[in-house]
Amino acid sequence: MTNTIGWVGLGLISALGAAGVAIFGSLGLSHVPPTLATTLRAIVMAAMLVCVTLFTGQIQGLWQGNVTLDGRAWLFIVLSALAGAVSWLAYFSALQLGLASQVAALDRLSIAFVFVLGMFVLGEQHSWRGWLGLALLLGGVYLIAIDKA
Repeated sequence: MTNTIGWVGLGLISALGAAGVAIFGSLGLSHVPPTLATTLRAIVMAAMLVCVTLFTGQIQGLWQGNVTLDGRAWLFIVLSALAGAVSWLAYFSALQLGLASQVAALDRLSIAFVFVLGMFVLGEQHSWRGWLGLALLLGGVYLIAIDKA
C-alpha cells in the first residue's frame, strides 16, 4: 500500500497527522500534566501500531527470520525512540505554555536540523534550491513564532 501512495502522499499524511497532534494535543492538555498526556499518547500509539503490524503480517517476518534486527538496528531504533520521547515531552509541555501554531512552527525546525545533520551524518548533498528552501523555512518559522495577533 505504501508504494502506491508514494513518499509525497505519505509525507502529506504525516504532515496532516502532525497538525492533528498540535490541535488535539492543545485541546486535551488543559488539565492534564504533559508527561501523563505523552504517556497516554504513547500507549494509544503503541496499541495502534501493534494492530497494524499484526494486520499487515509484518511481525511474522520477524518470527520467520525474514527480518533480522542486528545490534546496530536495535541501537538506532532505541535512540530514535528516546529522541521521539524527548521531543513529545517537550512538545506537549510547550503546547501548555504557547500557541499551537507557534509551537508547531518551532517544532518544524526539525526540518532544518535534518537538512544540516543529513549532510554530516548521512552524506546527503543539497543544491541551491535546498538551501533556498532552508532559508525560506527559517524565515517562515521566525515570522510565525513572533506572530502576536
